[in-house]
Amino acid sequence: MLPYSIFLHITRFCSSLCYYSVLKRCNLCTCARSGKGIWTTKEHRRRLGSEASSTRREAGDAIDSAGSAGGYARSLSTNSRDVRVRFAPSPTGFLHLGGLRTALYNYIFAKKHGGRFVLRLEDTDQSRLVPEAADRIEDMLEWAGIPPDESPHKGGPFGPYQQSQRLELYQEAAQALVAKGAAYYCFCSPQRLELLKKEAIRNRQTPRYDNRCRHLDPDQVKEKLMQKQPHVIRFRLQEGVEPFQDMVFGWNRHEVAAVEGDPVILKTDGFPTYHLANVVDDHHMMITHILRGTEWLISTSKHLLLYKAFNWEPPSFAHLPLLLNKDGSKLSKRQGDIFIEHFAKLGYLPEALLDMITNCGSGFVQNRLGRTLDEMIAEFDATKLTTHSALLDLEKLPEFNRIHLFQRISDDDKQHKLVKDLQSYLMQAYGEQIHDKDVLDSEYIERILQLRKGHITCIQDLVSPSYSYLWLRPCVSREQLQDISVEAESIITLILELIQNQTADFSPEHLNLELKALQKRTKETKYSAMMKFLRLALSGQKQGPSVAEMMVSLGPKEVCHRLQRALNS
Repeated sequence: MLPYSIFLHITRFCSSLCYYSVLKRCNLCTCARSGKGIWTTKEHRRRLGSEASSTRREAGDAIDSAGSAGGYARSLSTNSRDVRVRFAPSPTGFLHLGGLRTALYNYIFAKKHGGRFVLRLEDTDQSRLVPEAADRIEDMLEWAGIPPDESPHKGGPFGPYQQSQRLELYQEAAQALVAKGAAYYCFCSPQRLELLKKEAIRNRQTPRYDNRCRHLDPDQVKEKLMQKQPHVIRFRLQEGVEPFQDMVFGWNRHEVAAVEGDPVILKTDGFPTYHLANVVDDHHMMITHILRGTEWLISTSKHLLLYKAFNWEPPSFAHLPLLLNKDGSKLSKRQGDIFIEHFAKLGYLPEALLDMITNCGSGFVQNRLGRTLDEMIAEFDATKLTTHSALLDLEKLPEFNRIHLFQRISDDDKQHKLVKDLQSYLMQAYGEQIHDKDVLDSEYIERILQLRKGHITCIQDLVSPSYSYLWLRPCVSREQLQDISVEAESIITLILELIQNQTADFSPEHLNLELKALQKRTKETKYSAMMKFLRLALSGQKQGPSVAEMMVSLGPKEVCHRLQRALNS
């Protein structure tokens, strides 16, 4: 591992030179955002001239020296290969649309710049953990087609990727802050803190800690520690917060010390709070860009104070605007229908969900339906991210799914998986009712998919009662057919002759022409009545696709079998 003293020395070299970058940073593998987008190290060198290049070479020599001694050398380059982003959900629930959107933008940003997408589970709030949520969050990212490069399942060079397995690291970081006077032990009891809260509420003030323990002298602290009094560690907030430039919201500054008491960073049980764990992990995992929800914008100044206390270079921040319901209300887990597993069970395609949640937001020159993940990566432009909330209209999801299902059916490789899925759904839905196992053949199902693409919104539509005729033979009596036309036998005989005389072109277009010509050979049955007659004979239904399509779907052999069966019943 690269010695920290050398790492810090090199970082200072870079940050002193890169006055063009917004956060004054061209550190060991990050990109800085200007109004013109992402600058690479090459661009910085061009702007800064030969002096910058020579100084970077000096810093590079220090890294090479450390690397030759067996340490881990991190490249000075801020080119796209160095970008590292993370999605850091708390496994207190399952992945929902808001979380998927945050993960997607991180994934797109990483892949756009050839970087790494990290999944880190922030499970320090042990009281709120949901069993299996951690595993299922990663499973849903895999299902959505945006798998992490590093994660609890996959591992990676900066693991473990679950905060509950990194407690020693946070405890050491908290102790380091105490040692330098940036944090302190707090022995206030829960009862006292509750009284402070009630007093503030009674006085119509915002509850906040009164920083009482920051004024304890060293001897008092030592005595209380020797007595093993329960305690937490609080971070000493400082006034005079420096402004920072968010990639989406521009310049921001929140004077947290004026409105908040010193926050707890390490709890009595030894677990860190979000603020400490978040900063420590992002630093040690070498995260270069943080793309997260706008609800964390107000906390960023606090995080920057922690970075400053540790003497660490902060990453770049981009706070994504909220994803809201179409009426402007917040998405709520209580809605039930915003969880990704819910959509997966209903048969919606992951690419349809990804397309929908980006189409209602920003980050692209223009929004359009049917965009694939590869197209999202190619067309993504971080400078196009806006502060406007994204309004999500779930009623449009079926249309997004219809478009992406059409694309899948049109792709031979992806169609193969759809066939397998449909075979599984058919066995679940009909099982032993399927007497003719030929309907489960891949060739037959592929033909059905090609004929129905553009008409169905989900693959499960084909398992609904409306399409049962494709898999089960209907029971239709001769009397039912004669109620429509007294020429039942004549019509069936004509259709059988038509099919027997077909040589090659058995398409809906050709059959439509043949059926219209055939109707003229009947004595008193109108074309509409003949279509109603044939639809009932073939499907047992009064509505559905065109008769010609039904015939092509079922195939000549099955059409003949069903017509003869109806005639003999």
